[in-house]
Amino acid sequence: MYRPELDAVAGSLTITALVAMLPLLTLFVLLGVLRLAAWKAALISLAVSLVVALAAYSMPVGPALSAGVEGAAFGFFPILWIVINAIWVYNMTVETGHFDVLRRSFAKVSDDQRIQAVIIAFCFGALLEALAGFGTPVAITSVMLIALGFRPMKAAVVALVANTAPVAFGALAVPITTLATVSGESEKVLSQIVGRQTPLLGVFVPMALVYIVDKGKGVRATLPATLTCGIAFAVAQFATSNYLSTQLTDIVAALVGALSVVILLRVWQPSDTYVETETDKDELVGARSSASSSGGSSRSTGSASTRRGESRRHDEPVPSTTVNDLAARDAGKVDSTGEVVKAYAPYLIIIALFIVAQLPGIKGALDAPTRSFAWPGLDGLQTAAGKESTLPTFKLNWLSAAGTLMLIAGLFTIPAIGISPAKALKAYGATYRQLASAILTVMAVLGLAYVMNASGQTATLGSWMAGAGAAFAILSPILGWLGVAVTGSDTSSNSLFGALQVSAAKDVGLSPALMAAANSSGGVLGKMISPQNLAIAAAAVGLSGREGDLFRKVVGWSLGFLAFMCVIVFLQSTSVLGWMLP
Repeated sequence: MYRPELDAVAGSLTITALVAMLPLLTLFVLLGVLRLAAWKAALISLAVSLVVALAAYSMPVGPALSAGVEGAAFGFFPILWIVINAIWVYNMTVETGHFDVLRRSFAKVSDDQRIQAVIIAFCFGALLEALAGFGTPVAITSVMLIALGFRPMKAAVVALVANTAPVAFGALAVPITTLATVSGESEKVLSQIVGRQTPLLGVFVPMALVYIVDKGKGVRATLPATLTCGIAFAVAQFATSNYLSTQLTDIVAALVGALSVVILLRVWQPSDTYVETETDKDELVGARSSASSSGGSSRSTGSASTRRGESRRHDEPVPSTTVNDLAARDAGKVDSTGEVVKAYAPYLIIIALFIVAQLPGIKGALDAPTRSFAWPGLDGLQTAAGKESTLPTFKLNWLSAAGTLMLIAGLFTIPAIGISPAKALKAYGATYRQLASAILTVMAVLGLAYVMNASGQTATLGSWMAGAGAAFAILSPILGWLGVAVTGSDTSSNSLFGALQVSAAKDVGLSPALMAAANSSGGVLGKMISPQNLAIAAAAVGLSGREGDLFRKVVGWSLGFLAFMCVIVFLQSTSVLGWMLP
């Protein structure tokens, strides 16, 4: 039997919290400062968490190792199980050429890459987040952006930053339902509060994406589109989460946001069209010289209606398919209605299957084979409060899991797009090879999270932050952010800190429901810097090993949006914005 002591080091909660931070500090320093590959950083940080558990918390070796193994298993199922099968569906569309049809369909809406970033990364990404979550939208939308001519690094950054506002209601609102379970608060009330926080992010995220693509000039030029999309998404997310359905929130918001932009573009277009510049080797050398002398990147101006973007960095791989390649390939290409339908078929199948799976009778049938069992080696594990820990219970919902539904959708996709079973199987094997480093990273990071949770490191950090009194309203979103940054999952963060948020709120006289909701809303902003998401994004765009560079490019956005959310939550805890709460 093991019961963690929150002040295990010198009887001091503060000193113990500083020690408990070591695995996280190691992870972020290795990624952001030393730019180590994510899988290496994750494994080293896992080792540090084990050392802290054994040396500082006196946790027995057996349970510590068992917790790490259970976390790795959870990383594969259900998290990676979703991502792998979602990427497999995508890879099959690439094999048959239907991905090109889908790309051309999106490109017809607008050939401006700033608008494409909003429609694909934000709106289509939100739809994928609603259906699958757990890194799927980052992987698929980043590759779609590359196919439209984006540089790999920029495509990955755009996809990561876009994957924020929809996350709290991702995977059919699993983070909210999990939060309700662990916190004891009403699912409806939590949905309503989160639905009055994250929509405020949704208004500004499209502008952030355009800024990443084309800086301030691009933001000004596309303001009608970004405001239309952001406001439409925010209103739909608020209305659906508060008055319609928690589970359908992101599906409705994504479709409404995309539709609003499509309608706007029928009556308005940006004054210029932005595309990336493609240069040959000699031009690239000249661009670098110019950038060095001017202290900035080279930018050339085309016609009055078309403006080219930045030259590619010399150390950044050029996509196998460039803008010029796409133009040559697409010249005179007219896709038939049947081909367009086939291109959209996989995603329509996914939407239909996930909706059907939520129907009462079918949901019960899918849940029937679910089995829960005690993880070996964790018998008698307790929480710091002396209660039996839920950590050793491993839920194997192999049939109702989102990843299994995605696999079934892939099987339906095979005849829908006309790919042979042999090629589909080959694509499935290729998907595992493509995601090999990401798989190792995610399993190591979840192992770290479980070790920190089982040993008491996570609870120590939470309790230490809860000592801030009324100021805890500011720190509450940071706790959720920290949980997602480590686990890569808003669901996991809510599992880790949901109950602690409620307990701390009661101690300091704050609204328990508000603090619990803040954990989820703040958590969505840690998604872009989580090692598992960085690894998935890097693997998808062919930049494996450069997760540290990705981290450095997105961490500013993560912290900036987090500060915004902290202010919102704090003001909602006072009379200034208290009227926003249900």
